[in-house]
Amino acid sequence: MSDYFADRAEAGRALAVAVADHLKEHEVPLVLGLPRGGVPIARTVAAAVHGELDVVVARKIGVPWHRELAVGAVTVDGPALFDRGLLGQVGLTLEELEPDVERERAEAVRRTERYRDGRPAPVVTGRTVVVVDDGLATGATARAALRSLRVLRPGHLVFAAPVCAPQAVAMLGAEADAVVCVAAPPEFRAVGYHYRSFPQLTDEEVEAELAAARRESASLRL
Repeated sequence: MSDYFADRAEAGRALAVAVADHLKEHEVPLVLGLPRGGVPIARTVAAAVHGELDVVVARKIGVPWHRELAVGAVTVDGPALFDRGLLGQVGLTLEELEPDVERERAEAVRRTERYRDGRPAPVVTGRTVVVVDDGLATGATARAALRSLRVLRPGHLVFAAPVCAPQAVAMLGAEADAVVCVAAPPEFRAVGYHYRSFPQLTDEEVEAELAAARRESASLRL
């Protein structure tokens, strides 16, 4: 199987097949996309497994001089999670990163409120929950999202992405009941490297995906 996807649409279709296969013995799930890039893929997965679509927002905490290097992540509530080994390597303390934690938490709150637009958070307790992103690199945001959901006592908690770094898959084994990946190439680079087209998404595009999923769900109930 190729490690490359044309775009998120193709990746979503491939991941939907893998998730449906994993969930054969489970109930209809709650599918939570990690904004922004995970939401269109989560929409495809949710449609394939007849699941409810919503979001779970986690924000990366990067090294101040290299924001793309994640040393931790934070969600709307709960403590920030850090890679203590990496913190030591780059010479940072938790106190030094406190302003970054508060900034990213505020952004997580903003995005959650905007994307839900007044709708209540979905019920997690006792349900099969699938967290979806467009790729798994360091695993920082995925780990934070899964940890925030675990305290709500889901019945079965899954992380799913089209392409995953093998070492991050191993790390998430302590957080999720299962990790579903279409490809986990040994030569994993950045997530975008494994897509031919990988544009950044806007808040408006995320909102459009969620609105389309609600319309599709409503039409199926008629």
